[in-house]
Amino acid sequence: MGLFDFLKPKQNTAAIAKDRLRIIVAQERTSRGAPDYLPLLQRELLEVIRKYVSVDVDAVKVDLVKDGEHDVLDISVALPEDRPATA
Repeated sequence: MGLFDFLKPKQNTAAIAKDRLRIIVAQERTSRGAPDYLPLLQRELLEVIRKYVSVDVDAVKVDLVKDGEHDVLDISVALPEDRPATA
């Protein structure tokens, strides 16, 4: 314990824990309505893309987005800058 520790503001661990719990609950709510096949679809897309281009696991994102009355499958693939030319 330092001499000037009494000058530091005390961290409210209850408030920090409450904020963390809010984040967890918000993440659970957003993923609750999502179909259970999305992680499998993401893995399969990654496998197919890796046959042609070397990409990282985080390069493929699959999300289900509401567009009015419709559900839209949003697929995003980040390809590397240095792609070899195909013949």
